[in-house]
Amino acid sequence: MRIERIKALPLTKKQALEYARIVVRQKSGKSAVKVRYMGGGSFGRAVAVQCRDGQKLVVKFLRAKDMMEKEVNDLKLLADHSSIRVPAVLFARLGDDEIPVDCYGMEQIEGKSALFALGMLFLGKKRRKEFAEKVASALHVIHSCKNDKFGDTMNADCDSWLDYYRPFAAEVMQKAEEYFAAGKLKKKIVLAMRAAWEKFDVIFSEEVGEACLIHGDLNVGNIMVGKGYKITGFIDPLNSAYADREYDLFQFDNLTGKRFFLRETYIEKYGASRYCKQKLAFYGLWNEVYCYIRSGVLISLIMDPLVKNMNKRLKEL
Repeated sequence: MRIERIKALPLTKKQALEYARIVVRQKSGKSAVKVRYMGGGSFGRAVAVQCRDGQKLVVKFLRAKDMMEKEVNDLKLLADHSSIRVPAVLFARLGDDEIPVDCYGMEQIEGKSALFALGMLFLGKKRRKEFAEKVASALHVIHSCKNDKFGDTMNADCDSWLDYYRPFAAEVMQKAEEYFAAGKLKKKIVLAMRAAWEKFDVIFSEEVGEACLIHGDLNVGNIMVGKGYKITGFIDPLNSAYADREYDLFQFDNLTGKRFFLRETYIEKYGASRYCKQKLAFYGLWNEVYCYIRSGVLISLIMDPLVKNMNKRLKEL
């Protein structure tokens, strides 16, 4: 993982819609009869496309260089090892003078994000637990894909998890100190990080025995549901790796995930390490600071609970 600020390439909503029509025609020879802007994060923009022959797909534009190869690789890898549908990659296109950003096309998963299926929040506990059971079971299938080495899916070369994760965590800590010194990161965030860093060897004292394939960003926003809130797909992996399987679990508490008992259900079914709660708090806080470093966007609504949880879990040691 590169830990540096990324300068996003400019791409307006209007441009994304126009480019999607061009890309689909170039790559499939089909005309788009309808395009719809779906939104995006710091570096991605997604457009839904319906072709004249009825085919539906999504074109994702990447506003940062050198992201496409990994995203395409990880989607294909996860699709091969998931019991829940992961969108198939249909084509990829490097940016050029005509379209200055990289992009790729993938099949469209029916339904909507579980985050925006608001009716799910009011389901009874039994049905919410059933949803969690299916998500946990499917994620465990992904985790059942093992590798001899830990590390990025495209270059796993570490003998242990900490050989891979400790240098990353140390660099995030260093960058956080630099941003704090420059007045760009709140003191309470850095204080929580310092306290956690002092306990690193305790929190990570239990060796991770297996390098498991992880999705990297499986929160409720990336779980698609259809009619009757049936799960229709997992989307948008981020920084997938052969890693500690618990590195996939801190995302379960993000957004509305706690409402569905996602983390608890996975741990009940498949067990956890001794300091799992502390590890997840560490992973969550470090990941959010890493995302801030990369994008320059800090969302207090997300960051503040992570800081609070890290301090809480440290007191339990």
